[in-house]
Amino acid sequence: GLIQDRRACSLRIKILATGICRTDNNAITGGLHAKFPVIVGHEAVGIVESIGEGVTTVKPGDKIIPLCVPQCGFCSACLNPNSNFCERLDISGKGVLSDGTSRFICKGKPIHHFLSTSTFTEYTVVEESSVAKIDAAAPPEKVCLFGCAFSTGYGAAINTAKVTPGSTCAVFGLGGVGLSIIIGCKAAGASRIIGIDINPLKFEKAKAVGATECINPKDYTKPISEVLKEMTNNSVGYTFEAIGHLDTIIDALASCHNNYGTSVLVGNPPSSTMLTYDPKLLFTGRTWKGCIFGGWKTRNDLPKLVSDFMAKKFNLDPIITHVLPFNKIKDGFDLLNKGESIRTILTF
Repeated sequence: GLIQDRRACSLRIKILATGICRTDNNAITGGLHAKFPVIVGHEAVGIVESIGEGVTTVKPGDKIIPLCVPQCGFCSACLNPNSNFCERLDISGKGVLSDGTSRFICKGKPIHHFLSTSTFTEYTVVEESSVAKIDAAAPPEKVCLFGCAFSTGYGAAINTAKVTPGSTCAVFGLGGVGLSIIIGCKAAGASRIIGIDINPLKFEKAKAVGATECINPKDYTKPISEVLKEMTNNSVGYTFEAIGHLDTIIDALASCHNNYGTSVLVGNPPSSTMLTYDPKLLFTGRTWKGCIFGGWKTRNDLPKLVSDFMAKKFNLDPIITHVLPFNKIKDGFDLLNKGESIRTILTF
């Protein structure tokens, strides 16, 4: 339903399951702007525990996904059919809700919010514009992936790149988002999907979800764009960067066809950095696109994606490599940093 109240009406959520994303780690290590002290976590499923004044679209007991990309329904982006970049998205890391307040207090001092969600906690407070009500029967430890990784990657292929049947795609970075991009490319009918990662442990999972082949740039002396050009007879229609590293962003751009190719930046690049590239890469006709949360209008589209999952349209099992109790959160981050996991889900 449509939000009736323009004020930032809030509700409290009991978190059931939450995934560990590279973005959470980047916030902790300083690669992404966040104000400290902070409760990170942004990919989750929860139950509405209580609602504040003015909330009309959810009620206590509803199963929801907290939204790191809100949908207020009133701003110019929400009113534009081609945009999902709601003005309430806290991309600059202010760390407070829309009214300028924090709803977390520890030892008398406020704790900052993260991406309007803060899911590494038993209970969190979010705005009505930051929740999507989903099927009550959906399994939390699987559908929490719709709160970030799966929606972002799948939508990058389907909505942002608009991958065409029979095309050749290359995906840089085979984590949770990269694998979800591969699932999207396959669903769109791509005939060749090349996975690229410097960690060959990721190749088996990538092939399980639809990659036709995988390559490690470290196995070659020439630039990866040259390798792909030779492998495909210069026919890479779409490339995706799902890491957020400056060098791979340029590699991905250079790797798609110099005229009809489209390259999509999906990985969150480090804060306060600049990129230098040869403008001839664009002059020849390439398309270079960014992508926030797969282009989905979150409150409208996430319930439908979850329904598709319940109808067995997607298999998320290859993406979820570990399920741990919440008190093992440190082990989950260790697995991420050692490159031994794709997605670790923490359950309460």
